[in-house]
Parts: sequence; C-alpha cells; structure tokens
Amino acid sequence: MLHGKRIGFLGSGNMAEAIINGLIKSGRVKKTEISVSDKSIERLNVVVEGYGVEGFSKNFEVARRSDIIILAVKPNMIGPVLEEIRDEIGPDKLLVSIAAGITIQKLASCLNKDARIVRVMPNTPALVLAGVSVICPELSVSEEETGSVVAIFEAVGKALILADESLMDGVTGLSGSGPAFVYTFIEALSDAGVKVGLPRDTATLLATQTVYGAAKTVEEEKRHPAELRDMVTSPGGTTIAGMGQLEEKGFRAAVIAAVEAATKRSKELGCK
Repeated sequence: MLHGKRIGFLGSGNMAEAIINGLIKSGRVKKTEISVSDKSIERLNVVVEGYGVEGFSKNFEVARRSDIIILAVKPNMIGPVLEEIRDEIGPDKLLVSIAAGITIQKLASCLNKDARIVRVMPNTPALVLAGVSVICPELSVSEEETGSVVAIFEAVGKALILADESLMDGVTGLSGSGPAFVYTFIEALSDAGVKVGLPRDTATLLATQTVYGAAKTVEEEKRHPAELRDMVTSPGGTTIAGMGQLEEKGFRAAVIAAVEAATKRSKELGCK
C-alpha cells in the first residue's frame, strides 16, 4: 500500500515521532521517503538525527515533496499551517489530519477545492506501537488511498475505518482521552497498594500488569467485560467487597461522565 509513497509530517511532536518510528521499524517506508517540519529547530533536530529522516523549517517544503501529508500540529495551529501549504495541496496529494476535534469541513475550508482529506484519531499508546487509530476519509478519497492511511497507522497499533464523521468526537472522548483515564486508574491502584503496605515499585508493577492482563483477556477471550468480572467475583469474597465500594463511590458513573465531557470538548474545538 505504501510502496514508493513519500510521507511528510507537519509537526514533529510525540505522535509524529511515534508514527515515524513505527513506519521505519515495520519497514513500510524507507527513511529517505519521510520528511518532517517543525518551527522548533531543537525539536526537529531530535527527530531528524534520531531517525535519519529529512527535516525542514518550512511546512510548504514538506508538503511540496510528499504524497501523503500528515498534519500533526496542535488544533490552534491548524489555520496558519494550512494557509502556508494551501497551494501545495492538490488532487495528487492526500492530507491526513490527526488534530483532535477539527472536522473535515473545517480543514477543507482552509484549502483549495480539490484537496482530499482524511481525518484520523490516534492515541498515545502508539508511542509503544500499541495504539488504536480511527480513520475517517472524506468521500473523494479512494479505497486504495484509505488503505494507504490504514497501513500507516497499523505501524503503531490497530486501525479501523469509520465512515460516519459525526462519531469522531466520541472516538476522541473514549480512545483519544481514554489513556489518561487509565493512567489515573493505574496510579490509584498503585497508591492503594502503598496504602495497604506494599512497596511502591511492587504496587506499580502489580497495578500495571493487572490492567494490561485484564485488557488482553477482554481482547483475546472475546467475552463481555461483565462476564469476565463475574469470573473473578466469588460470593462473599474480597472482590465483591471492593466492587461494592466502587459502586458506592460512583466509579462507573465517573468514567462515563469523563468520556462525555471529553466528547463535548472535542465538539467545542470543532466549532471554534
């Protein structure tokens, strides 16, 4: 899917670096086929020297020499960056945006009419090649081109296609923000372990592996999480005692409210 494709990154932050790392490690793209730009020369040099890719201080230089351009800047920088590269984005190029909350329509309004756009929501576990990315192409993007985008993001984890862009805010709220919620849960589990007498390093290891193992069980067993939970919950046992406290303190409701709040914020970003 990516044979001979030149991939350009506008922005060299953590997510851009994660994707570059995944592409090179997987062998899907050669180093010489990747270019990156960033206004921070210091940050740009870290990526260029670390991965052996081409680096440029101007975004239009990357856009000009790339077939697929990945827009990896903060949402508040989208307008100025698209203004700079507008004349470089024609029907022979594909613009892939990973900016949270920014709709295809909003991106298109900053570009020429023949621009072709794909919106993607990756998440931070991509840093360890264990992310999940949701890909939403606009109608003019071909199946083959969508496949190329899938191939890029499969280099850093799982990737799936979502045709209905209206659901992307929910994706952002769940899988985009979700890692932060899970990190907080792991931290709380570790703190709880320390509170009941465990050494910090032991508590953190147990918390981390417990969450990892539980997630892997859900993935591999293909069973509802509630069913798996019931397998651990013996009548009158330790787990049901703990579950009672989670319910009493509103754990489930808090998680749902957090995803709803993140989804709402994603929608607000798209309206700015």
